[in-house]
Formats: sequence, structure tokens, C-alpha cells
Amino acid sequence: MRELTPRQIVEELERHIVAQDEAKRSVAIAIRNRWRRQQLPDEMRQEVAPKNILMIGPTGVGKTEIARRLAKLTGAPFIKVEATKYTEVGYYGRDVESMVRELVENAIGLVREEELENVKDEAQHLVDERLLDMLLPQPPAFDASPDSPDSADRYKRNREKFKAMLLAGELEQRKVEFAIEQKAVPMMLTGIGAEQMDLDLQGMFEKILPKTTSRRSMTVAEARKVLFEQECDALINQDKINMAAIELAENTGLIFIDELDKVVASESTHGADVSRQGVQRDLLPIVEGTTIQTRYGYVKTDHILFIAAGAFHRNKPSDLMPELQGRFPIRVELKDLSKEDFIRILTEPKGALTKQYTALLETEGVQLIFEPDAIETLADFAFTINRTMQNIGARRLYTILERLLEDVSFEAPDMKMGKIAINAAYVKERLSDVADDEDLSKFIL
Repeated sequence: MRELTPRQIVEELERHIVAQDEAKRSVAIAIRNRWRRQQLPDEMRQEVAPKNILMIGPTGVGKTEIARRLAKLTGAPFIKVEATKYTEVGYYGRDVESMVRELVENAIGLVREEELENVKDEAQHLVDERLLDMLLPQPPAFDASPDSPDSADRYKRNREKFKAMLLAGELEQRKVEFAIEQKAVPMMLTGIGAEQMDLDLQGMFEKILPKTTSRRSMTVAEARKVLFEQECDALINQDKINMAAIELAENTGLIFIDELDKVVASESTHGADVSRQGVQRDLLPIVEGTTIQTRYGYVKTDHILFIAAGAFHRNKPSDLMPELQGRFPIRVELKDLSKEDFIRILTEPKGALTKQYTALLETEGVQLIFEPDAIETLADFAFTINRTMQNIGARRLYTILERLLEDVSFEAPDMKMGKIAINAAYVKERLSDVADDEDLSKFIL
């Protein structure tokens, strides 16, 4: 986990997310507190619980993006779940504990990737040796007769020649044949309910079911990828990865629960409202701190950081169960985006949409230039449409720009090193008729 100060975290988030300074500061402090906790003595460390965060604000203002960028920035295991998926099929929604299992799977991937980096050089060397064995099989016995050429030396010289050719990429299209081991998967694990089956049960099946081996013929280029995976699997210690992943998930894991407001029950005590209340009750022990059984071992949730979010248009955070409210002590309100925010979103972030479209069209030899007045007009369209119709925040820019550049994107391959300047007049010509037609814009924008 990277040791970043709150100021550094905010500065990094600023490169990708516009506005919402309060939310950025809150998550930055929460992440730094995790690092501070790791510096404490063991006894005190166990007493320090994470300060979970509740983000309140409309869609498209950056709630999910802040959490996702934060996890990527710190290298922490991260998953996003929607609270509604635990209720959308009534009482038979997904098991709430599955979010912890998904987090551990994410941690396994992170730790495994780190381990692979450590063994990749050795694995690549072993792959080259295996490929040489396939391309130039060793004779069953060398002729050591003094009257005949030294077969062992001749084979060694040939192998060196083949190795030089292999490393130079001259044998990539040669065919080789080798065995591939596959795990048998029972039919009961391939059905619709496979993802909801207890992961420990799946692990048990994987251990007891026989493995099948088949011989495959493929090019050296294709075989290298398969062999590399085989050698890496042989070099890394899976038990060590599992233990490290559980520790990583427990101490640095981040779970983002979106649409928390959708599990707030109304005054009704029937049907879906009972289910919503039940989801809150199921969430409570996980957020408070409990132990979840996974296929890799038991995972404690006491120090996992939870960031929840919701628009809370029809209700308010105080409508949540009091116990659940208390588990989210830090609350930040994200503001609606202004016209100035849209201008910044279009120009400042590292991955701004205008920069993305410019880069995409450069692959066709088309130089796309957004004039300042075009940026301002686009921001004005986004702000106005959000205010007069459904407010979907920055997501409005995706549909606006796709509509704006539809013809350019279609014609780009035939333009042959063209240069296109997007100005205010072009924006108005492409978008004004759609924005003026409120009925049509509901479907398009």
C-alpha cells in the first residue's frame, strides 16, 4: 500500500475528478488513518476501527469515481456493489456476505500479480528451455564410440543454435506439441446458480475432482503463453498468496456500496420494504465487524473501509436503521455540477473526454481541435439539459459528445489526414435541434 499523505491523495484525485473537494479530503484522511493504524502497537491497532464514509449526492457527480480512483491510487483491494442487487429478486437476492468474498478474490489477483512479477524472469527461462526440448528432442542415448563424432557435443551445438534462433524470434511459427492439464468441472457448477454457490464447496470440488490431460499442437508463439502460465503456477506458492491476500483484504480492503438509499424502507411493512429492511440488518454485522468464511480461509471485516453512497432524493440518511447510521460517522454531501465544473471536466482531467476523442481520431490521421468557445457551449448544453430534464451529472457529457462527433467518427477513415476544428457554431448546429426538442432529447440525451 502506497504511503501517501492526505494532500498527495487529494492532488492525485484532482488529476481525474473535478470539484467535490470535501469528499476528496474525507477519503484522503480515511486512507491516511489506515496507514497511521499500521504504525501503532498491536494492542492499540486492534482498537482503532475505520471511519466509514457516507457520500450523499445525485448521480454522475463523482461518488463512484472517487472510490475507484482511491483504490487504484493506493493499490488496495476494491469492489463496488449495488445495495439493490441484494433485493431486486425479493428475499432471494444475493447473499450480502458475497461482497467480502469478492473482495478477497480481488486481493488474490493483486497479490498474485505481485508474485508473478517476482518469478517472471525465472519462468521465462524455464519456458525457453521447454520450448527447446520440444523443438529439438534429446536423443535417447548418445553414441560415445571413439570412432564416431561426439553426439553429445553435436546436440549441444545444435541446441545453442536453436536457442539463438528462438530468442531472436525466428521460430515463432514452428509447431510444437505438449500436454495441457485441465480441471474437470461438474455440471452442477456450470448452471445459473454457480456464482451463488458457496465458494468453499466449489473449492472442495476442485480438489477432489480428477484432472484431465490432453495434448495440443500450436505454434511456438501460442505455446509460450500457455507454458508461461504453467511455469508461473509451479513457481508461486498459492497458500502463501492466499494468506497474504486475506491479510491485505482485512487491513486495506475497500468496499463501495452504491445506492444505499434504495434499501431504505418506507412506512409500509410488507413485501419489498421488508426485504429492504432485511438487507440493512444483513449489512450491519459486516460493517460493524464480523468473520466471513471464504474458500481461502476466514476473513475479518473489522478493519475493511466501507464507503456508501446514495442520492437520498426521496428519503434521508436518518431513515436508515440507527445502528447502520452509526457505522458511517463521516458524511459528505456532493454538490450538483455547475457550468464551470463541466468546463473543467472537459479540459482538466488526465482522461478528459475531449482528450479521449482527440486521441481516438488521431489513430485515423484526423486532427481534432476543440476551440475554447466550443468547450463553453458544450458545458452550457450539459448544464442546461441536466437542469431542465433528468440530472445525470457528468454522464450527460458522454451522450452529448457522442452525438456531436457521430459524423466525424463515421467519416474519419476516409478523411486522409484531415483537420477539424470544433467551435461553438459547430456545437450548436449539431446539438441545438435535439436539445430544443424536449421529447426527442429525453431519448437521445
